[in-house]
Amino acid sequence: MNSSSSPAPCSTRSWSISDDSLRRYVFFASESCIQELLSASDSDRAGNGDDGWKMLAFEDGVEISKRRSGSGSFHTFRSRWVLKSVSPEQFITVANAIDAAKQWDSDLVEARYIKDLDENLSIIRLRYGESSKPLFRNREYIVYERRETMDDGTLVVAVASLPKEIAAGLQPKQNNSIRGLLLQSGWVVERLDDDSCMVTYVVQLDPAGWLPKFFVNRFNTKLVMIIENLWKQAQACSAIPSITDPS
Repeated sequence: MNSSSSPAPCSTRSWSISDDSLRRYVFFASESCIQELLSASDSDRAGNGDDGWKMLAFEDGVEISKRRSGSGSFHTFRSRWVLKSVSPEQFITVANAIDAAKQWDSDLVEARYIKDLDENLSIIRLRYGESSKPLFRNREYIVYERRETMDDGTLVVAVASLPKEIAAGLQPKQNNSIRGLLLQSGWVVERLDDDSCMVTYVVQLDPAGWLPKFFVNRFNTKLVMIIENLWKQAQACSAIPSITDPS
């Protein structure tokens, strides 16, 4: 048999869809993400300990919890913090996919908006370089970001990866990169009575490839750092008076 007849290496299929179809798909897909985020932010407040969340730590006023997903393959991580004398509008300026990705690993070599589908709906590319830690090294993510204000004033930022076929049609994967998946993730920022806010950050990440055994402990620390660093960034942007007790 002629060697030239050998099958070509498999590649990810790509779908080319119109902006209108993409907008309708993302609005539909993000609805479940928003509901999951709201549910995560509201759980455990009335002593409900059977909803699957397990508290791992309470450090510097930040609660860190995890929950195994329905399939059992991945854990969802959650951090919550009450910020005193901070309005949701002040914190939401830094609660977004790009600023959070910068906290995951400093070697974020590309973070850009690919498309703005609506006033509150965008497609973003995040790419990490060869100098990143093993969890993010040469990973890239094509995600949507949807920002919504609920009837009670709660602000929600829903972030998740697009299906790999749609992502490939929008942005072909680089040869040396691994395309990971950011599952249902994002922020819930709730207004409290004293012009403070409760911030909840939820993330479910599949970096693809081998997952290190120390992922859980390392990512717990990352969750604490993400909220603290973004709080400091919000302070700098809004000239918010310093707080001494975040709890």
